[in-house]
Amino acid sequence: MVLISAAIRAAAAVACLLLSAGASVAQDGETGRRWYLGACSRCHGADGNGGERGPAIAARLAARDDGGLAALVRDGLPAAGMPGVPVPDDELPALVSFLRTLRPSRGALPARATVETTDGRTLSGVVLNQASADLQLRADDHRIHLLRKAGERYRAVTSEADWPTYHGQLGGNRWSALDQIDRTNVARLAPRWIYALGEGSRLQVTPVVVEGIMYVTSVNECHALDAGNGRRLWEYRRARSKGLAGDAGSGINRGVAVAGDRVFLVTDDAHLLALDRFTGALLWDTEMADWRLNYGATSAPLAVGSLVVSGNSGGDEGIRGFVAAFDQATGKEAWRFWTVPKRGEPGSETWQGEGIDHPCASAWLTGTYDAALGMLFWPTGNPCPDYDGSERLGDNLYSDSILALDARTGRLQWHFQYTPHDVWDWDAQQPAVLADIDWQGTPRRVLLHANRNGFFYVLDRTTGALLLARPFVKKLTWAREIGPDGRPVLNPGQEPTAEGTTVCPAVEGATNWFSTAYAPATGLYYVQALEKCTRYTRMPGEWQAGKSYFGGTTRDVAEDTPQKVLRA
Repeated sequence: MVLISAAIRAAAAVACLLLSAGASVAQDGETGRRWYLGACSRCHGADGNGGERGPAIAARLAARDDGGLAALVRDGLPAAGMPGVPVPDDELPALVSFLRTLRPSRGALPARATVETTDGRTLSGVVLNQASADLQLRADDHRIHLLRKAGERYRAVTSEADWPTYHGQLGGNRWSALDQIDRTNVARLAPRWIYALGEGSRLQVTPVVVEGIMYVTSVNECHALDAGNGRRLWEYRRARSKGLAGDAGSGINRGVAVAGDRVFLVTDDAHLLALDRFTGALLWDTEMADWRLNYGATSAPLAVGSLVVSGNSGGDEGIRGFVAAFDQATGKEAWRFWTVPKRGEPGSETWQGEGIDHPCASAWLTGTYDAALGMLFWPTGNPCPDYDGSERLGDNLYSDSILALDARTGRLQWHFQYTPHDVWDWDAQQPAVLADIDWQGTPRRVLLHANRNGFFYVLDRTTGALLLARPFVKKLTWAREIGPDGRPVLNPGQEPTAEGTTVCPAVEGATNWFSTAYAPATGLYYVQALEKCTRYTRMPGEWQAGKSYFGGTTRDVAEDTPQKVLRA
């Protein structure tokens, strides 16, 4: 990756990238040109079509009003490494006006190049980016070649080790064989490049890297980058949806799945998209659920065989959760598993009351896959309303569970419920890590799971049998232990009340969706833990479209001192 020069590069990149929109009053063209050449051209070229340190921007000038553009130029984007440009107020409109002249003319043909490589090949195609030391070329077969200058020729580069899926590997252990970073040099790590994404309120994406191309997302956006230097290869954008509730409405997206020549991502309004991974062209668009019923989507899909699997968000908004698989080639739905049964179906007896009509149990985090067993392991979220269990007496299957599903058919093989009748919003949405270990002298295929409820679990992933359940946080008041049957042994007086009840761990959980890791060589499992408590208050209410469905409130405990801890 090429980060420090790119901090400036991305700075000017975003500054110039977002500077456009609406007609402005004519200004002194020479003044605007002078500022552009001094502040932007080194990265983006005198004509905005790419320079030494940055990509072409002439075709990317986005629509913004003049006030917003002026503020962006003047203040910069410090979080993205972009400094402001010290343009006097009376000359700023001239710079904005000049940037508008960089918009490319319609019908302009992309630049082409033919180059010789160090291994004797001749490559011809469209130039995506070119600088003094590197070239990104889309060949006539649409494949992208990442090239570095080597004398009069170019050297092809790729990633030494890919990160091809959200969890790094289908089994979810987030372990890498790369050994360049170790305890002797980790303190010297420094940025090499920075790329500014779109307007999502916060980034929760895990970059995916395949053959040297990095795929990253923000809400309703996908960007393909040269992983070595951060240069943009293509981008896909669609407008953010209006009127959404919950996490999808707040601008969260966690990434992509890649399979063959396709990249898959979800949109905030619960669509699943397939893009050509070399061009960014939209191949198909499938609606998974109706956003008007509070559905959304935020997670990275998972590519398994010929299918791509995704869940949904809306887990605090009264939706009915699901895990669904779609054909990678067409987007046609192959199967769907509903995480809460309908009235009268097996499991519905665990919902006593009206709560089953808006039950939640969404599947908003990416699952894992065991190819040998042909099983998907997918976590589910809390039941709704979150803090009021009076209209959903019972265990509330299959909320707060890990589901073992046949990857071909979606049929349930087994399940394990971590927090029956959850009234604390403790989704089971933590990574389900698959490991093959020696357990008490016997080889076992296990599933490792540090749960939001404060207990660390080891399950036999073939059968779902509980092997171990122990606390991994000290602040834990709701249960004394997990019994041999896998059920929590509850402490009294821990359910939310109208007056308020203090419970540990906190509503954020003893951990959350944060990535865990497992090192096969050492047998160590790593998790970020949160030592914290919450004051819960129960307030019954009715479900409404477009609104959250918590059934109460939470607040921090004044006398509590939270602490984040990395544990192994």
